[in-house]
Amino acid sequence: MIHAFPALLGGIAGAIAGSFLATLILRWPQGRGVARGRSACDGCGRVLGALDLIPMLSAMAQSGRCRTCGAAIDPLHGRIEAGCAIIGALALGFAPDLGGVGWALLGWLLLTLAVLDKRHFWLPDALTLPLAFLGLTIGLWTTNANMTDRIIGAVIGYLALLAVALAYRRFRGREGLGLGDAKLLGALGAWFGCKR
Repeated sequence: MIHAFPALLGGIAGAIAGSFLATLILRWPQGRGVARGRSACDGCGRVLGALDLIPMLSAMAQSGRCRTCGAAIDPLHGRIEAGCAIIGALALGFAPDLGGVGWALLGWLLLTLAVLDKRHFWLPDALTLPLAFLGLTIGLWTTNANMTDRIIGAVIGYLALLAVALAYRRFRGREGLGLGDAKLLGALGAWFGCKR
């Protein structure tokens, strides 16, 4: 059964998280900061006000364009905000506790990593390593895997793809798989564990 109020809170939190994560996806690969300074229009540089920053709603109200210069707002913003809102609503709606928070964080980070990997073939350590840490900590409230199984899962996940990457490099003489993939599989092992 879905719990309506936690689902609503999860959806709102997800939309807010999605706004930040969409900015991170668009700016970070270009070497632009996301944590400092105010958000601004990518077209004219106008600093965005509070009404311009309401996830999903402000872009819809402005027809997806800056209200000053008319430059198009990247549709990725709305897609990531909506995706994170859905993830947050489902996670907290079905598990209105710390486990739901864990599932939401897992979903938001995986969505961010999926888009970064699709667009830039990049799984940054600054996201995969915290994902592994969260799997070993808050992940304890999401699945029944104990800490030993989580550590074993993380090690096996990482080493499995590391072995594939090293074998490919050895036999083909070039890189075929980045270590970000191995770290991501290790992080997932930390979340779900390894059943013995």
